[in-house]
This record gives sequence, structure tokens and C-alpha cells, in this order.
Amino acid sequence: MANVSRKNARAAVMLFGVAAGMLGLAYASVPLYRIFCQVTGLGGTPGVAVSAPEIASDVDFSVRFDANTNQNLPWRFKPVQQEVKLKLGEEGLAFYEATNLSDKAITGTATFNVTPLKVGQYFVKIDCFCFTEQTLLPGETVDMPVTFYVDPAINDDINTRDVKTITLSYTFYPQVDGEKVSELREPSKSGVKG
Repeated sequence: MANVSRKNARAAVMLFGVAAGMLGLAYASVPLYRIFCQVTGLGGTPGVAVSAPEIASDVDFSVRFDANTNQNLPWRFKPVQQEVKLKLGEEGLAFYEATNLSDKAITGTATFNVTPLKVGQYFVKIDCFCFTEQTLLPGETVDMPVTFYVDPAINDDINTRDVKTITLSYTFYPQVDGEKVSELREPSKSGVKG
């Protein structure tokens, strides 16, 4: 009888360990997936660098810009330019413009991706406003720069040689502290710079 109790206790401890491990893996999966995407470019996740290569190629490339806002964020958000043409490896600079349409200060945070998804690892950000809280005062308009380059290795990859245009897309979401997102006011149509 004591032998059966020990086996049951051992089985219970093992099951508890498996459950705890699965719970830990569930919490770690999001940051691990984010790191995996940044390393591999999976899901259109761009690379990150401190500067562009010293020498650009002679191959022309286009980068288009897209902007979106979550329905609960009363901002107007748009790219200042629709497209930039540059050489592979050449440093590019683009601007997005955000305007707070409400009558109170609101903080937002942007996420991003690139399409087509298969070229994510070749689009390299040097500096951007993504994942950084941006607070805009009522009616305030700000320019947000993005510095980037397209890695010349995109032409060496048989799966991406056909791509000559990449779209960089940002989506802004409200950053809410102690207030439900649904409680944000609707956009005000008066007194906005445009």
C-alpha cells in the first residue's frame, strides 16, 4: 500500500511539474517569439542596426509607407510621403505625422511590420518611434522620423529576388493607464492643425 502511495505522490509531483512548465512556457512564448521573428524576419519583422552599410549597391528599390490607428485612439496618423526610392544598402529617411484630435493629452504606442512578409529580415531599421510611448497634447501635431535601409543581400536570396518594393506599415494603439480604452472620447473635429 505504501508503494502505491509513493507512486501516486511521484505521479502528482511530475504532473504538477509538467503543468508549471507549460505555464512558464506560455508566459515566455511571446518574448521568445518576438526574438525569433527579429532574428529570422518571420512575420515581416524588420532587422535592427546602428547604421547602414558604407557602400550601397547600384540596384534601385522602393519603400512605401502605410499608417493605421486603432479605433480607440483619436489620432490622425499618416505618412508624410507615400514612397521613397533608394539604392539597396542606402540609408533612407521617412516621416510620419500624428495629430491628437481629442481635447486631452493621449499617449499612444506604435507597432510595425513590413510586407511582403518574406523580406522582413532584409528591411533594417536604424531608428524609429515604434514601441516608444508618444504623448500628444490636445490638437498637437508631431513628425516622427524613421531611418532605415534595405539589405543588399535581398538580391542574393532566390526567394526575394523578385521583390522591388517593400511596404512599411505602422499601427498606433492607445496606451492606457487606469482607464479603459473604451472610455476614450471620440475625436474632436475642431481646432486641429491639418
